[in-house]
Amino acid sequence: MAELLANHTTLRVGGPVADFVVATTEAELVSAVRDADDRGKPVLVLGGGSNLLVSDSGFDGRVVAVRTAGVQSDADACGGAVARVAAGEVWDGFVARAVDQGWIGVEALAGIPGLVGATPIQNVGAYGQEVSQTIASVRCWDRQAGEVRTLFARDCRFGYRTSRLKQEPDRWVVLEVVFQLRLGDLSAPIAYAELARRLDVEVGDRVTLADVREAVLELRRGKGMVLDEVDHDTWSAGSFFTNPVLAPTEVPDGAPAWPQPDGRVKTSAAWLIEHAGFERGHGNDRAALSGKHTLALTNRGGATATDLVTLAREVRDGVRERFGIDLVNEPVLVGCSL
Repeated sequence: MAELLANHTTLRVGGPVADFVVATTEAELVSAVRDADDRGKPVLVLGGGSNLLVSDSGFDGRVVAVRTAGVQSDADACGGAVARVAAGEVWDGFVARAVDQGWIGVEALAGIPGLVGATPIQNVGAYGQEVSQTIASVRCWDRQAGEVRTLFARDCRFGYRTSRLKQEPDRWVVLEVVFQLRLGDLSAPIAYAELARRLDVEVGDRVTLADVREAVLELRRGKGMVLDEVDHDTWSAGSFFTNPVLAPTEVPDGAPAWPQPDGRVKTSAAWLIEHAGFERGHGNDRAALSGKHTLALTNRGGATATDLVTLAREVRDGVRERFGIDLVNEPVLVGCSL
């Protein structure tokens, strides 16, 4: 019997797949992917489904759901903490554990849905932190070489919402992520102005790890970015478009501009969307921008993938027409395109 992928994505859309494998061990994960590769069968490795938009026709291949588990850690006062985390561990569960253990460096990444194995692929980031700041290495199954390999942080080519793992999507299957974290009661310096305001501190100040996590969760809930079964504003893939990185002369007047190390500046996709005329809630009773945050495309309860793609195109084309800037989708599109 076919499995419906809508049951495995946070957007709650996606058609059927006949070959659905649940991998609870590393060996099962490698075996399922290698077997499909040997038979020339397309593979979709599925984590928490929080960064996917799957077509209504489903997936003609094998879907491998990653459900591996385990966290191993060593800590000492001089070297900090080293945590080896299975790809199938829930990301926010790991953040909560880090806060409880006094591991510094991921506290501002609370509430992000999905699994640990997906975080280095996208170089997940929020509120002034990115996972690349604490990742020491990523152990992967190399589908091309047919062997397990360890990619150290310098090999991962981390960038804004990207990495070598994302740039070579049919090669790497994440098995385990190793984090190097400092020890202490206080957070890393607060690097994001909105978070600093919520905490009533200055940018650069440090507060308790628990306070940072709770403040981030409050901010994310206010934007519909913490999953809630009864709140359709959370039936999304998070931010649907990445913030454009542009030459300084390309940034529209009045738009936010955050300088980047290469001399370019990053601006706000949400600002561009809103100033192109799209308000919160824009859409229809099937697919609409979130009522809390214009960067999220949401399923209002009866949306199809086609509905969401249509809305995404409308927003992308509107921003292009108004500002001449092309927004890039953050979620992975499976069987559909903009």
